[in-house]
Formats: sequence, structure tokens, C-alpha cells
Amino acid sequence: MINRRQYLQTCFSGSLVLLFPKAVRSAFYRLDTAVKLGLIADLHQDLIHDGLERLRGFVHAMKEARPDATVQLGDFAIPKAENEPIINLFNQSSRVPLHVIGNHDTDSGFTKAQCIAMWGMPARYYAKDVQGIRLLVLDGNETGSPKFKGGYASYIGVEQRNWLQEALASATGPVIVCSHQPLAGPLAVDDADEVQRILGEFPKKVLLAINGHSHVDYLTRIQGIPYLHLNSASYFWVGEKYRHATYSAEIMEKYPFAALTCPYRDSLFAILTVDPANQVIRLKGRQSSWVGPSPAQLGSEPYPDLFPGGEIAAHIRHRDIG
Repeated sequence: MINRRQYLQTCFSGSLVLLFPKAVRSAFYRLDTAVKLGLIADLHQDLIHDGLERLRGFVHAMKEARPDATVQLGDFAIPKAENEPIINLFNQSSRVPLHVIGNHDTDSGFTKAQCIAMWGMPARYYAKDVQGIRLLVLDGNETGSPKFKGGYASYIGVEQRNWLQEALASATGPVIVCSHQPLAGPLAVDDADEVQRILGEFPKKVLLAINGHSHVDYLTRIQGIPYLHLNSASYFWVGEKYRHATYSAEIMEKYPFAALTCPYRDSLFAILTVDPANQVIRLKGRQSSWVGPSPAQLGSEPYPDLFPGGEIAAHIRHRDIG
């Protein structure tokens, strides 16, 4: 866990470093060349007025960066006909566009099956090999959790956990795990301890677990595995208690949920590079600013252990994990 001293030493430099344990370094040797991934999370096309514009910024950046694959980490766009242009745009962002289903992607009565069909997914959870790295995409929206207390499901069921263990055991190269709901840290899935135990059995294979959902810029490590929360492309949620206007009356009327958010002025996304020559994972993020007041200025403190301006901020910081 990053403690307060480490935070104060690093947050203003714009870079945070976690060192890999010796065991995981062997995974890098199985790669012939660097592998690059474009990452974007929590666009929330159906709640904001400028989702297409934000995604265009991402796609333009990916055309220049030329990643080996792009991954959207959920809460993207419900699978309705009106959203086909934005879904098609993401699918043009690289040769290998990958999707993760978020909890809001089945709002308004839509289903996972519709997401799979319209987005072009092989299944709700799946494996994809990209240039020697196995990407394991999970579905954190399963029901059946004994800890469920209402709201959206946040759970990796037994069948999927068994699949995860088998997929890790059969992997011959390094692995990156992608999910919408966090597997560790704030808002982690109900069975986070069990999932972490599974990942911890494979310290020579698992390079990183990446998630969206929390809308924070956060990194921790458990049993040698780094867990990265990728910030939202669009906003931080503050809720009804902190309702406020950030855009014109016309926009606020058409997109009423915008009043419950602190939007980022620019789209946030990242490029992740796995560099075997230097045995490092390098995350290149983006800096933006708030539209209107920040959560701290409104008095919102949903995560007491996270820092305004650090983890709760209009940015994705550059990080070296190695």
C-alpha cells in the first residue's frame, strides 16, 4: 500500500514508482519486444453531453501512438442504436479493440448479451493474447455474492474464478488482468480476497491488474501484484448532496446527471507500455483541470484514505512500475 510519506514524496513529481519483486521479473524475459496498450475507462456516454468528443481525443491519440491493442474498461455506452457511432469509433482505435462490461453498460434494461453483440466481444469474460502478453478480461457484474447489500452487483462468481485460475495456470507468458470493478482498493468486488489469492498464486506471471469504476488515480500492491485504478475519462461522481451546475442550462436540462459530477475539462486516458528491455511497465497519463469546483471545494470526501489533488484529481499520473 502507498503510505502518506510515499504519497508526499511522489504526488507533485507526476510520477509514482513501484518495484516488481524478483519473482515477476522472469515474465519480462518471455517478451521479444515492448508491448503497448491504449487504456480508457468510464466514458459514460449516456450520462454526459460530450462523450463523442472525449472519445475522439482518445482515438486521435491512439492513431499517433499506434498501440498493439486498446482497452475500454467499462461504463462505456449502453448497446442502443443511437450509440453505434461511438462504439464503432472505439473499434477503430487499434487493430485489437477490447471491451470490458461495466455496471452501467446494462442500464435502462439492456443486457450483457447485447453488449457482447454490439460491441463485438467474444464473451463477457475472455482471454486475448497480444504480442506475447495474455490479457484476461473479467466480468465483475455477477450476482450471487453472499455479501450483496443492494445496488449494482460487484462480484466474480465461482465459475469465473475457476476459469481465471485455469487461464493463469495455462498462460506461458506474462499476464495483465482487466476488469471494470476493482479487484483491490476502493470499491473492490465482494470477493476481492479470493480473487487476490488466485492472482497471488502466480507471481511469476501476473504483471498488473487494471480496473475502472472508482474514478480515481490510484495504485497499490498486494502479494506482489500491482493493482491500478484508471481514472475516468469524464468526471468524478459527487452525488445528490453536492448537486451543482457546471454547464449551460440547456445541457443541464438534457443531461441532468451532470449536476451530480465534477467533470474533467479534457478527456483522460493513458498509454501503457510493457518494456522487457528495462523490465518496467510505463504508464503515460494525461493532465486536465476541473470544470467548476473540485470535489474538495464542494466538501465531498467519499474516500477518507485518498488525497484530493493526488488520487482524487483531474489527471492520470505518469507512473513507472518496475
